[in-house]
Amino acid sequence: MSKKTTFFAIVLIIAATFIGSKFLTRDIEYQTPIPEQTNLITEIAPEEEWIISSYDEMMRRIGEEEGQDWLLMSAIAYSESRFHADLTSKQGAIGLMQIMPIVGRQFNISKEEIADPETNIRLAGKLLRQIDKTLKIHPSTPANDRLSIILACYNGGIGHVCDARRLAKSNGEDYNSWEVVARYLKMKADPSVYESELVRYGKFTGSRQTEAYVKEVIHRYGIYRNLVENGADMVAQVK
Repeated sequence: MSKKTTFFAIVLIIAATFIGSKFLTRDIEYQTPIPEQTNLITEIAPEEEWIISSYDEMMRRIGEEEGQDWLLMSAIAYSESRFHADLTSKQGAIGLMQIMPIVGRQFNISKEEIADPETNIRLAGKLLRQIDKTLKIHPSTPANDRLSIILACYNGGIGHVCDARRLAKSNGEDYNSWEVVARYLKMKADPSVYESELVRYGKFTGSRQTEAYVKEVIHRYGIYRNLVENGADMVAQVK
């Protein structure tokens, strides 16, 4: 590998880390302290393939089996746990994808089994598919809005997001627009809103965290896609 290629790869890695870290604003407390961030985006010569984490192969396989983009799954894993499988939040979320025990029970998976990385990733894939199916977002909805709303459900709970969409619809607004849904999520912290008969899941005070989470995952997903899809071509240009 030439010096120019090595330098260019390093620049890409630094850029990816900087862009992603700008949006790491979540306020999560862990029972197990989260380890210091490790940059796992590296280039393997001579194939010039990119490694996102040590779970790439597992992510690819499970993503294909569960109908999910493994790069999106990896972006979620980074945001949730920085690819550390042994994390447990004080809220009880477990593992790489920070799966709650209640999610495991929905799929007949015990709390102990959730900690297994393969089971953890698979549950996340199933959950994303279940969220998408439950929301029934119109096919004409822009992809970014669709993904943002799904990620908001993953982070803040599908019940609160459905409340926000219901409120938007009742006011004649586009309940398939993430901008609109995010605004109504904020409003769910107001008693005059969350005490409405349209609201079924009560008060929600996590809108700021959920918005930051959605933004973070989407930006990192874009970084991963760019590196994997265009990285080799970009490096080849400077050889």
